Amino acid sequence: MTDLPYSLERTVVIRATPEIVYHFFTDSARWASWWGAGSTIDSTPGGKVYIRHANGVEVHGEMISVEPGSRVVFTYGDASKVTITLQPDSAGTRLHLQHEFADATRRDLYIQGWRFQLSLFGNVTANEAFAGAQAKVDAWFAAAQITDAKERDAALAEIAVPNIEFRDRYSLLDSAADVSAHIAAAQRFMPGVVLTRKGDIRHCQGTVLADWTAGPMSGTNVFLMNPDGRIATVTGLANV
Repeated sequence: MTDLPYSLERTVVIRATPEIVYHFFTDSARWASWWGAGSTIDSTPGGKVYIRHANGVEVHGEMISVEPGSRVVFTYGDASKVTITLQPDSAGTRLHLQHEFADATRRDLYIQGWRFQLSLFGNVTANEAFAGAQAKVDAWFAAAQITDAKERDAALAEIAVPNIEFRDRYSLLDSAADVSAHIAAAQRFMPGVVLTRKGDIRHCQGTVLADWTAGPMSGTNVFLMNPDGRIATVTGLANV
């Protein structure tokens, strides 16, 4: 390959674990999910990289090197080189992209393209990471009906981080123990009120919106999910 003195770089945080993120560089079905139907990748050194964009434009390349779980390097169109590095991050995975070119004019053509492509990537990886988000939301609402404290604590431990934060008009909580005690109080002072999800959730990159009803009340909860799929924060918004 000729000298590649010009490069663009971009760093983004993907709300999924490094293990999930890396699979999108080793599995052709996942690779195609963010490049275009029919795209394929062989993640062994010397393996073929094929991209078929949604508009029909095709790009061929070759895998140069692979460090499982952390780094892939491949040619893009045989005239430029892409290096993607993955590092664990508290919010998921920090992805660093470097795309090297022989001339600056060609490099500049790809700046917005990578903004768009990595945005798609963030969504398809998060969709896999949080495929069980609706079940987690339902389990959260169901926990509000559990009267046995030990059973309720166990249910919350399954779906939420220990230091979960919960905020609404009547709550300012920062632990699963606090949430459990709050539920017990609600059962005492609002007997018979059942919290139920209304309609399907809406999800984008680890943030989930779920509409709910509780007797005559209704509203929306905003859930922020941890990279491991557990609930990290909940904010309740009531319709008034």
